[in-house]
Amino acid sequence: MWQSDHVAGKQEEIFDVVVVGSANLDLVVRLNKLPSPGQTLLADGYEEHAGGKGLNQAVACARMGARTAFIGCVGDDEAGRMLTRVLRAEGVDVMGLRVVDTATGRAFISVDSSAENTIVVVPGANGSVGHDAEIVLPQCRLLLAQLEIPMETVASMLRQARVNGAITVLNPAPAIPLSPSMIADCDVISPNETESRVLGGADTLLGHGAGAVVLTLGADGAQIVTGTSTVHVDPFRVTPVDTVGAGDAFIGAMSAEMARGTPLHDACRVAAIAGALATTVHGAVPSLPTRTAVEQAAARR
Repeated sequence: MWQSDHVAGKQEEIFDVVVVGSANLDLVVRLNKLPSPGQTLLADGYEEHAGGKGLNQAVACARMGARTAFIGCVGDDEAGRMLTRVLRAEGVDVMGLRVVDTATGRAFISVDSSAENTIVVVPGANGSVGHDAEIVLPQCRLLLAQLEIPMETVASMLRQARVNGAITVLNPAPAIPLSPSMIADCDVISPNETESRVLGGADTLLGHGAGAVVLTLGADGAQIVTGTSTVHVDPFRVTPVDTVGAGDAFIGAMSAEMARGTPLHDACRVAAIAGALATTVHGAVPSLPTRTAVEQAAARR
């Protein structure tokens, strides 16, 4: 049985955000340029960081002031123990983090001098999220999910959240075709431009019942598409050094703001600042900004 926060006689805690998703050890190589097929290059640097879209977004939510819980899986190895320590240090509740008999996931990341990147993910323990263990979604205002864990687990969490009356947010990354029923369980779907094309575009997602589509556009900001309007969210201008984690900063900040009751357009304006700030620091988790940093940047806008 999945670990739970429930204690006899104790009132159940209500989280602002519950994130169900992946946790990886990021192995980051820095290069002057990304290699061509068959090419061997010498790296300019190497780092290891906590990562995985689920973990990144949980930390992003917590740093934006949301009371956050994480549901996922890690291996019984040093990488898994490190990721658990990182989540705890950020104030993220980890009672839904299960240790399984599979190596912790890895992400192999190359970043060039223009801040562009390539990423290859080995799911490892992330493939066990929701397998052989019942997941009962804690009470929350908002559920945030991605697609680096089994699809059936994501679908189950979205349905549970809908039944519980929570806001549902899906970051469809890596992008794969989604069932109409799964799309219909999403209040907000937030892909980037590449992911949106794989999913058939905003009109298709809205046609299948998504409440809104928030399309992230990198340095061009974002676009909010609903059944009645399309609104552009202006970018926050910075000089980027590393785009890894920027999308997670955006999604985490948007979700934290929505859980706080902020309207979607205003939440995305805050998220655009958070995503931009994340590009000014190397690494994923190290780059995720705090609410104070975002507020200070907004005041300078």
